[in-house]
Amino acid sequence: MKHSSWIKDALWYVGAAGMALWVLAPIYLIGLLAFSPRMAVYRWPRPLLPLEFSTETMWFFVNATGTLAATRNSVVVALLTVALSLALGAPAGYALARFVFPGREAVRMGILMTRMFPMAILSIPLAVTFIRIGLYDTPWAVALVHTAMALPFVILITASIFVSIPRDLEEAAMTLGCSYLSAFLRISLPLALPGLAAAALFTFVISWNEVFAAAILTLRQRTLPALVIVALNESPLYFRFAGGFFMVAPALVILFFIRRYLFNLWGLTSR
Repeated sequence: MKHSSWIKDALWYVGAAGMALWVLAPIYLIGLLAFSPRMAVYRWPRPLLPLEFSTETMWFFVNATGTLAATRNSVVVALLTVALSLALGAPAGYALARFVFPGREAVRMGILMTRMFPMAILSIPLAVTFIRIGLYDTPWAVALVHTAMALPFVILITASIFVSIPRDLEEAAMTLGCSYLSAFLRISLPLALPGLAAAALFTFVISWNEVFAAAILTLRQRTLPALVIVALNESPLYFRFAGGFFMVAPALVILFFIRRYLFNLWGLTSR
C-alpha cells in the first residue's frame, strides 16, 4: 500500500514538473534570445545556455517606431479596464456573496456563459458600433471590450473574497451605529482590499495580453500586442523575440505577486 502511494506521488510530481517545463521552456528561450546579440538568433545549433549577455536586441525593439507609443496605449487601456471592471464587478460580487435572491445561481452561471462567445464573432459588429458612435481607434473602445472580457473573472473573484469575510463584522458595526453602507466601507472593504488588488492586477494582465480586439478596433492607436502582431510578418526574427519577452515580462511579475490570492480562490495554499 505504501509502495502504491509512493508511485502515485512520484507520478504527480513528474506530471507537475513536465507541465512546468512545458510552460517555462518557451519563456526561457524567448528571454535567452531577447538578451543575446541580434545575430545570435541566426546561429545553428542555437545554444541552450547564455553564452553572452547583450541588451542590443531589446534596445532595438524599444527604440523601434511606435513601440513606446503602443506601450503607453497599452498601459492606458489596462488602467481604464481595471477601473471599469472594479467599479462594476466589485458591487456585483458583493451582491452575489451577501444577498440570497431567486436565480442567484443562474446569474452566476450566466456570468460564466458570457465567456462562451468568441471575440471573432463579435469583432465586426463591435467595430461598426464604435465607428458609428465615434469611439473607433481610441483607448476607450479597447478598454470597454477588455472590461467585458474581464468582468466575469472580477465578479467571481470579488464574490469569493467577500464570502470569506464574516457577515458578523458588518452586523456588529451596525449595532454600534453604522449604516449598511458605512459598515461596508469601514469594515468589509478594508478587509477585502488585498484581494481586490489581486483582482485588479489580474485584470491588468488580461488587458495587457489581449491582442485580437486591440488589432480590430485600432489603426493608429495600437496597443503593444496589436503592434507586435501586425508587424510580425515584416519584422526580423530578433524583433519578434524581443517583443515577446517585452510583453510577457510584466504579466509574469504580476502573476508572481498575486499567486497566493489565485491559489486561495482554488482552495490551495501558497507560502
